[in-house]
Amino acid sequence: MLGSENFSDASIFKLNDDIAIVQSLDFFTPLVDDPYAFGQIAAANSLSDIYAVGARPITALNIVSFPVKDLPMDMLKTILKGGMDKIYEAGALIVGGHSIEDQEPKYGLSITGIVHPEKFIANNNAAPGDILILTKPLGIGILATALKVGLLNDDLVKTLIEIMSSLNKEASEAMIKVGVSSATDITGFGLIGHAIEMATASNVTLCIDSKKVPIIEGALDFANIGMIPEGDYENKKHYKDFIKINNSVDRNIQDILFDAQTSGGLLISVNENNADILLDILHDKGIKHSSIIGTVEAGKPSVIIY
Repeated sequence: MLGSENFSDASIFKLNDDIAIVQSLDFFTPLVDDPYAFGQIAAANSLSDIYAVGARPITALNIVSFPVKDLPMDMLKTILKGGMDKIYEAGALIVGGHSIEDQEPKYGLSITGIVHPEKFIANNNAAPGDILILTKPLGIGILATALKVGLLNDDLVKTLIEIMSSLNKEASEAMIKVGVSSATDITGFGLIGHAIEMATASNVTLCIDSKKVPIIEGALDFANIGMIPEGDYENKKHYKDFIKINNSVDRNIQDILFDAQTSGGLLISVNENNADILLDILHDKGIKHSSIIGTVEAGKPSVIIY
């Protein structure tokens, strides 16, 4: 029912009139030094594609690469414990996995979920007049780059880990309850990249107010001193023909909008009559950074930043 043709977040295969199976997979190298936090972040990130389509995760398979001769096995156990705890928080089960010996640690999961065949949320139904809501703040990639060179204080490290390891579960449940047009999660292509995917799949123009986009405290400061991940420059290069950025938008803000996210939030397109209702539910659930950031307009597939 849904595959790679519309840059979809997960594949969806109809089993019968009541159940469709949803599948996705993701893994990466450590972003933080704490192995338990790394496991939590990797699991939250892997679950995100399932939540983006409004599905419920049920099982997970671990994917592990680990240098068994160079790092202690207790570290691997701690990584797996972090992932397991996060999967259990999601209400799913780890049912197996596969590991190989590698020179660098890598961890992630293959997630299987279920959804009603007529109730999944794709990224190709954003409609003119819709309101755009983002559920997590941006700046993860920039702060993770600063962390690698030891520039983050303990409070910022804690904030970064908290944001990356938090599930999109309740945000997904909120958009299912209200009913939305489209959704996607914000990961490696940044807000602009994933917004362009939604615009292209839906054949509309997404207009984003840069002043309303939530940003993690401190991310702009590090953008200002050049802590920009290589992936952000690749995003700029790849999507330059699909965007129009007003000259008044600060350069550092532009960097944030292109910033590659790990376990980022959901970008939701919702009918304007339900936008405030959805935002109130998100805030009531404690998803405090959720913000209205723009609108959907008729026009050729593109993203306008002002």
